[in-house]
Amino acid sequence: MKILRVLVVYSFYSIYSADAVKNGAKNGTDPNGYIVFCPCMGRFGNQIDQFLGVLSFAKSLDRTLVLPNFIEFNHPETKMIPFEVLFQIGTVAKYTRVVTMHEFTKKIMPKVWPPEKRRAFCWNPRKAIYDTDAEPGCHAKEGNPFGPYWDHIGVTFVGDEYFGEIPGGFEISQMGSRKKWLEKFGPEEFPVLAFSSAPAAFPSKGKVWSIQKYLRWSSRITEQAKKYIANNLQKPFVAVHLRNDADWVRVCDHIDLEKNRPLFASEQCLGEGHHQGQLTKEMCIPNKQQIVDMIVEKVGSIGAKSVFVASDKDHMIDEINEALKPYEIEAHRQEVDDMYTSLAIMGRSDLFIGNCVSTFSHIVKRERDHTGQSPRPSAFFGVRSVRRHIDL
Repeated sequence: MKILRVLVVYSFYSIYSADAVKNGAKNGTDPNGYIVFCPCMGRFGNQIDQFLGVLSFAKSLDRTLVLPNFIEFNHPETKMIPFEVLFQIGTVAKYTRVVTMHEFTKKIMPKVWPPEKRRAFCWNPRKAIYDTDAEPGCHAKEGNPFGPYWDHIGVTFVGDEYFGEIPGGFEISQMGSRKKWLEKFGPEEFPVLAFSSAPAAFPSKGKVWSIQKYLRWSSRITEQAKKYIANNLQKPFVAVHLRNDADWVRVCDHIDLEKNRPLFASEQCLGEGHHQGQLTKEMCIPNKQQIVDMIVEKVGSIGAKSVFVASDKDHMIDEINEALKPYEIEAHRQEVDDMYTSLAIMGRSDLFIGNCVSTFSHIVKRERDHTGQSPRPSAFFGVRSVRRHIDL
């Protein structure tokens, strides 16, 4: 298995090198330059949400994107997870030119980005949080996970560059934006654009959601999901994502304060700018009775024979199973939670019930909408009073 994995990775780099040479590259590098960034805002759902925008940004600038290490926060440890551990490289490469972080740091970075030219990019200079005497700047390595992220790949910055004056910033679709990027930060002087945070909008905009189809789970995660389904779930099955830990409760408290402004992934239910309805607490954190009632309703609507539940805290297995007794089916959860496998399982369900505000739920919804010939059924807690037609 290890030999096969090495061959697959080598095959990808060979294809990438041939394509680069065809486009005028020297020494296996991209003459149009590279983009590298820290996905340093939030947990995995937020990181993927912004990653879609970064893919679009890299393609618009015609630069090779260095696939990031994703960040896991396991207090007090911060772990860096290589992109290729979670996703297939070959499929994302169908969208735009990419290279793994390992390949970039070991083989490309020493050739095109010497230590004395490593400058950090950010919108505008800001004051340091921890060093009150420091001059305003990007402070790209200040705090966790910023410092550990760049240290992990062996990068120290010698200066800063600011792109806030460019029309639209990283929204290349705005008139004149791409031209300004090329004029101000051309690849000859700036072979690597290193962003202190993701050069992409958050929350993500609908125009990039379809890019999710290029993110395919790695063979390891896919096989784990298939094995779990085969061993524990009877088809058809309903998958449910619950958010109910203390941090999430605090997120939902902002709904009354935000005056219906988009909150995390809420636009997946209400449209951009919430033009299709108003965000409610019920959508963000439904109570247990609302959760149970909707699960029972959806189980009945498709004749489900099992239920899978993923959660950041309380899976409500006992309560759900009590409600499902008349149907003689059971709800299941992973004994040892693995969020990546949970996402893959939910993506394969016959019907998915998610949380409107959660970017984690949005990963599943985008996959179900854009992978395959037609969208697969999805529903959300609390949305029927706003958009009845999306309920099944």
